[in-house]
Amino acid sequence: MSSIGVQKGHPKGLYVLFVTEMWERFSYYGMRALFSLFMLKALLFDKAMSSEIYGSYTGLVYLTPLIGGYMADRYWGNRKSVIVGGVLMAIGQFFMFLAGTFYQENQFAVTMMLIGLLFLIVGNGFFKPNISTMVGQLYPEGDKRVDSAFTIFYMGINLGAFIAPIVCGYLGETEDPGDFRWGFMAACVGMIISLILFISLKNKYIVTPEGEQIGEKPNQDRTITESGESANAAPTRWGSIITWILIFFGVLIFFKYQAGFDLIASIIFGLTIAAPGFIITDPSLSKIEKERIWVVYIAAFFVIFFWSAFEQAGASLTYFAEEQTDRNFFGRVIPASAFQSVNAVAIVIFAPLFVWLWGVLGKRNLEPASPFKQALGLFLLAIGYLVIAFGVKGIDPSAKVSMIWLISLYTIHTFGELCLSPIGLSMVNKLSPVRLASLLMGVWFLSTASANKFAGILSGLYPEEVKLEKTYTEYTHQSVFDSLSRAKDLDSNVFKADPTSAIVLKTADLKLTKSASGEKDSVLSLTYKTEQINDQVILGDSSNSQNAQANSVTIPHTEPVSVFHLKVIKSSNKYLDRAVLINDGKYLLTHDSIDIVENKVSKKVERMQVWNLKPEKPSFMGMKVETLYDFFMIFVVMAGVASVFLFILSGKLLKMMNGVR
Repeated sequence: MSSIGVQKGHPKGLYVLFVTEMWERFSYYGMRALFSLFMLKALLFDKAMSSEIYGSYTGLVYLTPLIGGYMADRYWGNRKSVIVGGVLMAIGQFFMFLAGTFYQENQFAVTMMLIGLLFLIVGNGFFKPNISTMVGQLYPEGDKRVDSAFTIFYMGINLGAFIAPIVCGYLGETEDPGDFRWGFMAACVGMIISLILFISLKNKYIVTPEGEQIGEKPNQDRTITESGESANAAPTRWGSIITWILIFFGVLIFFKYQAGFDLIASIIFGLTIAAPGFIITDPSLSKIEKERIWVVYIAAFFVIFFWSAFEQAGASLTYFAEEQTDRNFFGRVIPASAFQSVNAVAIVIFAPLFVWLWGVLGKRNLEPASPFKQALGLFLLAIGYLVIAFGVKGIDPSAKVSMIWLISLYTIHTFGELCLSPIGLSMVNKLSPVRLASLLMGVWFLSTASANKFAGILSGLYPEEVKLEKTYTEYTHQSVFDSLSRAKDLDSNVFKADPTSAIVLKTADLKLTKSASGEKDSVLSLTYKTEQINDQVILGDSSNSQNAQANSVTIPHTEPVSVFHLKVIKSSNKYLDRAVLINDGKYLLTHDSIDIVENKVSKKVERMQVWNLKPEKPSFMGMKVETLYDFFMIFVVMAGVASVFLFILSGKLLKMMNGVR
């Protein structure tokens, strides 16, 4: 042990785990960068639905590490769990590629997407907690290099996260929704590279200082050396298991039927309570072990507030980048997904600075304890949202703001993340009993699961200015488009009809014209002609009267539609050729033609979409979220209050850590 203090550098195994995790994170963040945009632009989901699915996916991704950690601790060991998880995730990314390939066959594409998400969720559960656990096992007990090792490991995570949105965004985020598949395929290739590197290098480099292979055996079978720890794992506690299962279902029912959360949220929040309860009631735990585990739990609770705000990057902040950020850079438009790289590249740049800072402070016995660092991380998160809240305060919803505001937010959040996340991983590693190392890492990620699901719920509060309500293809009646254009209530039977056959519609004049007063007063100028034939109204081209009957008339239709609304609609409907405003300008009916493939045969079908130009604004805790300023201030208050409470508790938590800092 005396040699610990003089050891320099890090074992080569750290860098094997570094590149393995880098490519796995490339796979995860590459897919995530495109996921919300894929649902919006290819599958044509609205923002609320996209946010709900995004939150469920990212929540479940961090829920399954609880299962993966348990399997590694009890049966498989870390290595086997990592390999199984990697294979499952590669399969999942391939199914996402299939979803992107067949996006026009909506039902099939959604099925492929859900299967892909299932493989990714389960695979991540086996991969994520076990590779993190092996980092700590590279070092002898008490080695002061562990904090800096986790920060270096965290750089690997973010190097992958930096490259992924750029590469996958470049391949997938084009004007053609069919190109999303190439971004997903790049993510699949990244996961395969990660597997190849780990399998080929693990035996040579991932070893203890004594040369023992790390992660081959279940963690509970490893020799226990920590003072005060029980030497043998406790027998299976069936009575306790049944009790906590019943508690889990009770909490699930409360969240589902009393609090009003969806089923996935209820499952995640229920497990966030039941799983830690089951672990802490283990009678084999010593008093010191229990106090240290309580520190992990309390820190994990506050981490929920951090990640629920931080993980807006993949949903609401991507919407903000897509719609309301000026992305022109020297004549080129930066893809919205690329902004997710800002956080990662900032970590790669600034992580060495934080490693140096903690090292200098540590040598002088001035380094803050983990709870203080995490409270500082929450405070910086609140500052980041405060900056962008002032950036959007008072702006018109159709205005675009400088990308500097978004870049500033991501950079400040990076400083907060470097204070919280790698320090949290190191803290869990140092405070966990060895036989429960992977399981408690799973509990740590369980708090991230709750945070990500909560992030999806909060993203649903994003104040939409235009919302897709319905999509119809192959209409029942030739006159349905005109019937809907004259309908006074979109809840009418006409609106609820389930169309099955094609409507006869031809190209009409559709122009976006600027008035003398400027862009805000631009209008959608539509001129069309009706032909009265056998009591059916057919919309046709006003410039072609060859087949018109004697009683045909030409009707000019000019109503104000803002440029902002039209650009949002056109972003997912680039072949739009006509539109009609109804319900006093609340709804816009649009028509276009799309190509779909059935049985390897391409055919063109007519499509009609119903867009709500005046959607109802969401509410949060009784307050209407009318503007982006209101939306961003939710995170300022949430993170700020959590930071203050954690600062107050930090002294008590430090005592409960019993000498571990």
